[in-house]
This record gives sequence, structure tokens and C-alpha cells, in this order.
Amino acid sequence: MTATLNPPSTAGATATSRRLTTAKAIVEAIGQEMETAPSVILLGEDVGAYGGIFSSTTGLLEKFGPTRVLDTPISETAFIGLATGAAVEGLRPIVELMFVDFMGVCLDQIYNHLAKIHFESGGNVSVPVVLTTAVGGGYSDGAQHSQCLWGTFAHLPGLKVVVPSNPYDAKGLMTAAIRDDNPVVYMFHKGVMGLPWMAKNRRSTGEVPAESYQVEIGRASVARRGTDVTVVTVSLSVHHALDVAEQLESDGISAEVIDLRSLVPLDRAAIRESVARTGRLVVVDEDYLSFGMSAEVIASVVEHDPRMLTRAPIRVAVPDVPIPYARELEYAVLPTRARIEAAIRGVMQG
Repeated sequence: MTATLNPPSTAGATATSRRLTTAKAIVEAIGQEMETAPSVILLGEDVGAYGGIFSSTTGLLEKFGPTRVLDTPISETAFIGLATGAAVEGLRPIVELMFVDFMGVCLDQIYNHLAKIHFESGGNVSVPVVLTTAVGGGYSDGAQHSQCLWGTFAHLPGLKVVVPSNPYDAKGLMTAAIRDDNPVVYMFHKGVMGLPWMAKNRRSTGEVPAESYQVEIGRASVARRGTDVTVVTVSLSVHHALDVAEQLESDGISAEVIDLRSLVPLDRAAIRESVARTGRLVVVDEDYLSFGMSAEVIASVVEHDPRMLTRAPIRVAVPDVPIPYARELEYAVLPTRARIEAAIRGVMQG
């Protein structure tokens, strides 16, 4: 077993680092764990010959064969149930739910079985499943293929929830998730994968060590240091927030960007430490506004000490409407750079 590493998301380069896309970093982590542990298997729709529709499993079938990389029928309830049963019997399955929006057809297997068996067994039965799934909008995929829903999973007791934003964290969090004895929901945004056929950002390719390593689940990262305002976010919104922070620096506004990396466990201490220094808080969330991550982050501060805030916090999230298909309408509801900039300027002005 390798040591757990917790550098900022922009760190982690070593002499053996290469530049990988997030997609390739995920594949490398899975492959290294499959080489080390015969109990690690992979299953889901199109994870084999096709390599995953977002290239998250490319080449694994050729390397490990069809007994460990299983293409399943289109029945999410069946194959997530299969993964749960296999984990109870001693395997360590990685199971891919192609889009997070499809959780509706298999939610009983997830929150009544996968999440609860350890509790119901009095702690005697572990369920080491990694449930991977693609999230996020911005590509005119429509209302049933564009949601994030990490707040929904985080609301269900018994599941850890991780959301990487960059290649280094993607590999380290996947390694940690596979080795964890708890069920882990591993959510990757299409926009951070570095795929050539999708609009990508300049940080979707980055330095990734060749050796195996872990990024601790539940430890946030300071993606950018700042002194005037704390911006807390995850996934693709980290990149948008960093772009805005760089732009605002010329106007004398110093924004600190916190990449949560995990929603469960939530690094409340990192949030409070940052806000205690800046006194201002903006939360950016590509999930829905109500009853979600943005409210939980703010509660983590005000329930601890509301005097830490010199201004009322501002949330930038998806309003409580389905994600539109039309590009103009879709970008009107997503947490775009323009909305993030307006929020930061607003909290600075009080």
C-alpha cells in the first residue's frame, strides 16, 4: 500500500509525472489497482470493448479480459445489484452508471442496499463498491443527461461521495475509492475529462505521477490562495472559479478557491479556515440550488460562528428547473463565469 498524499490540486508533480487527461488518469488508477488486487473487477454498460462512452475504461478489457471487465445488459438495477452482491462476497467491484440521471431506475439498489448493508449488519459486512458516473451540463444533452445530483447522493447516509476536478486528483481519489471498504460514489464531470470531441478546459490535462498514490477522501484542496473572498466549489466549477479569480486579480480582488474534492466526508474545517481569513463566502454549485451542497457549505460556517462573515454569503447554483436543451437557455441556468464574477463582485461590494 502506498502513502496517502494531500497536496493542493495544482501540485503533485514528480520526476515520474506525465501529462495525462483526466480520463486517462482514471483508467490508469483502475488498471494499477486491478494489477495489484485480483478482487477488483469492472462492470457496466459499454465499459469493455467501447472503453466507456467518456473514455473512463479504455483499454482495460484488452488488458484484463472479459472475466474481470464485464459489459452488462441495459439494466442498471441488475448490474448495480450484482456489484453489491459481489462486494458482500469479497470482491471489490467498480460499477459504472453511464449518466447520473439514470439513478432513478436503480435507486433502490443504491440507497436501500448498497448504502445500508454495513449498517444493517451491525458493521459486520463491508460493501467496497465504487459507483462511477458521469455528471454535468453544458453540451445540450437535455434534461435527462445533464444533471449533477451529487447533493442527492450526499444526502443518503452510508455513501462516500467524491468529485475530482483535475487529472491528479482523479487518479488519487479513484485509488483511494477502490481501496476503501465503504461504498464510494465517484462522479466525473464531462467537462473535466479532456476528451477531444467535447469542449474542454486547459486544466483537463495535467501532471500525474506514474506510480500509484492516494488522495485522501474528505480532504479539500486550496486550488488558489487569496485574501478577500472564499469561493467554495467542486468539479468543472473549480476551473470557472479559477478563471474568474485570475481575471479579477487585475481589479485588486484576491479570491481564494477551495476545491472540496469530496462532499462526503465534507471538509468543513478547510471551509471555516478560509472564511475566517477572508470574511466573505461565495459557493458555486452546478447542482440544484435548494436543499443542496451550497446550503450545507454555508451552514458549516454560520452554525460554527456567524461572526466569521463580514458580508452575507452568495450562492451560484442551478435554479430549481430541469436543465434546458437549447444552448442559450442551458447556459442561462448553469454557474457560468459571468455569474461567478457577478457574485464575487457583489459580495465584495456588500
